[in-house]
Amino acid sequence: MAEELKFRFATESDVPWLAKMNQELILDEGHHNKMTLPELEQRISDFLKNEYDAVIASFRQNDIGYALYKQDPDWLYLRQIFVIKSMRRKGFGRRFIEWLKNNPWSDCKRIRTDVLVDNIVGIDFWKAAGFKEYCITMEMENQ
Repeated sequence: MAEELKFRFATESDVPWLAKMNQELILDEGHHNKMTLPELEQRISDFLKNEYDAVIASFRQNDIGYALYKQDPDWLYLRQIFVIKSMRRKGFGRRFIEWLKNNPWSDCKRIRTDVLVDNIVGIDFWKAAGFKEYCITMEMENQ
């Protein structure tokens, strides 16, 4: 099965698919982001034109997930990673992280990501992938 998982860098032609997957990620996480699909497309397009790279993972010639990240001076920031629901809990997410660590991220000493505190499944995934808690961001609604 390992040989069937393929990776490629995203291009502008992937933006509509990436935006749709980003929309699913937002819903899955319970994120406050209320952007529409066209707004998400514009944001992803802007990310790719500027400081971010995206990698798309495919299995049996079907795109199953993506990672969006940028290199900061002191660490790599993984902004988003997503695997479609039907492919979760099959080891694809961990294999995706391993491929990223061994390929485009091979020179990175530190990798950071954000996980919403109510996303228990996500927290468990990140811990299983080798991440540990570093800081907590606090927020308050000011109405």
